[in-house]
Parts: sequence; structure tokens; C-alpha cells
Amino acid sequence: MVHFKEWSSEDVRVQLSWFDNGTEVIEAQAFIHVIRQSLPFSQQLQVVHNAWIRLSCCCGLPISPVFKRYYLSDMANQIEEVKMLERSFQNSPYACSYIEQPPLDGTKVALYTYLMAGMKIERGKEGCTKASHNGYTHLWEGGWNAVEGGPQEQTESVMQDYAQMLVSHGSTLEDNCIRTWLFVDDIDRNYRAVVQGRNQVFTLHQLTPDTHFIASTGIGGRGSSCRSFMQMDAYAIAGVDSRQIRYLYASSLMNRTSEYGVRFERGTCVDYGDRRHVFISGTASINNKGEIMHVGDIQRQTERMLENVAALLEEADCGWGDVTSSVVYLRDMADAELVRQLLMSVLKNIPFILVWAPVCRPGWLIEMECMATKTIHTTFPAY
Repeated sequence: MVHFKEWSSEDVRVQLSWFDNGTEVIEAQAFIHVIRQSLPFSQQLQVVHNAWIRLSCCCGLPISPVFKRYYLSDMANQIEEVKMLERSFQNSPYACSYIEQPPLDGTKVALYTYLMAGMKIERGKEGCTKASHNGYTHLWEGGWNAVEGGPQEQTESVMQDYAQMLVSHGSTLEDNCIRTWLFVDDIDRNYRAVVQGRNQVFTLHQLTPDTHFIASTGIGGRGSSCRSFMQMDAYAIAGVDSRQIRYLYASSLMNRTSEYGVRFERGTCVDYGDRRHVFISGTASINNKGEIMHVGDIQRQTERMLENVAALLEEADCGWGDVTSSVVYLRDMADAELVRQLLMSVLKNIPFILVWAPVCRPGWLIEMECMATKTIHTTFPAY
């Protein structure tokens, strides 16, 4: 089952969830938030880092990081200091991503981290992170980008290189990639080209409306290189059987994304012998005709977004109590306090972060993604 815990000190607040159903593998996710907005960036970064270090025994036994993502307020002036800090852990195998999506609590940095106990965690080929157990190898990649060409060419290059990396681990983009995150600099200008690049790659790999796509978030955000128009994080599973994977649609509320020219799944669930993982893609206030609902009304867009996400979770036989983490992206930072109150009434003790990040259509004022985990029993190998 999913457990939740939150604690604060003078400088930092930690929201933690962990899944422990008595089997060999425990999973944990956390958001670490700075409290004192007045601290300079170097001190904010240090208090976040110190809190992350203390997470190593948060669930009563040693637990190791698999993935980290820094949310930064000013990439150009902050990235070198963050990378210098991370270089002291260069022998640690976890994947790491840096994105300029300012936390909407007035601070300069926040951190998301995913941790595990009971897995063998090591560095894989081409720098990806491998977490292995019971015949599965979970492949995490953070901060993949390119610097040559325009946004379409960079997207094609990044995704093709990623596909080749999967081949080197005995996997393919079409069979094993479960989730991607595409962070697009100046999204109002560059998103269409990024979509075209992804569509080209998907066609090459037989990811079409007649087969399936990949759960994804495509959102505004500046990556760690000033020469990159987009940056990608990704998660894949080597050793998974296609029968373990199911796609979520909530078709009474939303249509297929391919009907309006993009290619991603609304959500994906993966079943193991002992648990189900659910990955809900970036979801906005949309209807089953692909139209923006409640144009200009942030409260009603937030309510419709939550309704859409709840329907996807229900299709996976999950509810809000199974959600282990959520990221919420807001186009206009002036809406932050209203949205925070609306979210807290639903998410309650679920770890989440609210960041400034324009959504892929200007009319969408807000978008959210989440992950969920629940105990199930199947004949597939356990996680």
C-alpha cells in the first residue's frame, strides 16, 4: 500500500510517499521544497541537498536514488552550481535531469527524487540508469538533448539516439518505452516542430494510431543547454511482456491525441505479479473532441483537468489514494494561490509540486501528470 509522510524544518519541507506491500522491492518518491524564500540560491540548493541525503533511510531501511529532477528558477545562473554539486556524486548511478520550471512558492529550487530498496542499481550503456530485479531492467534517462539543427531536427536526433540506446539494452522504443517527458524551450513557438519530429520517429518505429503511442508530457521548460530547443527524460522496461501493458483513454471525456495531430497515450498501466504502476500523461482541460474546455477560466479548467485525471485513474482501477506523486504546470503564475488551494482539496497528502511552465496550447492554463501504484496479484513475475 501507499504510505505518506511530510515533515518540515526551518528551511525545508519534504513530502514523501512510499509503496511497501511486504515484497522484496520498496519504492519511494519525494518532493523537497525550500521554505525560506530569502535564502540565496547557494543556500537553498544546500538545504535541498541535505534533505535529500537524509532520505536514504526514510522508509526504515536503506533506500537508493534512481532518478532526480531539479526544478530551477534561472537555468543560466544556477546550472553550473548544481552540476558542481552533482559531480561529487558522479560515481553514483542515478539519472539526473535539470529543468528551468520555477517552483511557484517563491523559491529558486525544488527537487523530485525516486528511490528504491531491493533493486540492483547500476550505470548502463550510454549513461542510462539500470535498476534490475526478478528479470526486469528498469531504464531511466535524464536530460537527453541535442545542440545541432532546429527543434524538429533536435527532437528526431534525441529520440533516435534514445531508440538506439534501448536496442543496446535488448529493447526497442515501440515495445519497451513506457514514459517520456519533453521539455520545450519557448513552447509557443517550438512545440509544433517538436511534435513533427516525434511523429517522424514514431512512424519509423511503427508507433501509429493503429498500434499504440507512449505516455508523455510535452511542456514548456528550458533545458540545461542554451543551444537546445528541447530536452527529454524517459523511462523504459527491458524484460516486460506486452500483455503486461495497457493503455488508458477515458474516451467519454477525451479523444485520441492523434485526432488533433500529436502522438501520445493519455496514460499507461503496467502490471506485475505484485503491483500495478500507472503513468498519467500531462492532462489538461480537454473534451472528447480535442477542444479546450472553459477558455480563460482557471478554476473551471483546474476542475475539468482533475476530472479527466480521475477518469484515467479509474480506468486503471485506481483512485487518488493510489497516487504517489504529481506535477502541476501553470501558465500564469498569478493563478498559483487559487490553484494550490483547489489542488490541496483533492490531493491532500499526496506529494506534488506546482511549477511555472506554459502548456502546449496557449488556451490551456494548467496541466497535470501523476504516477500511481497499487497492490495486485497476477501470474506475471513480481516487480
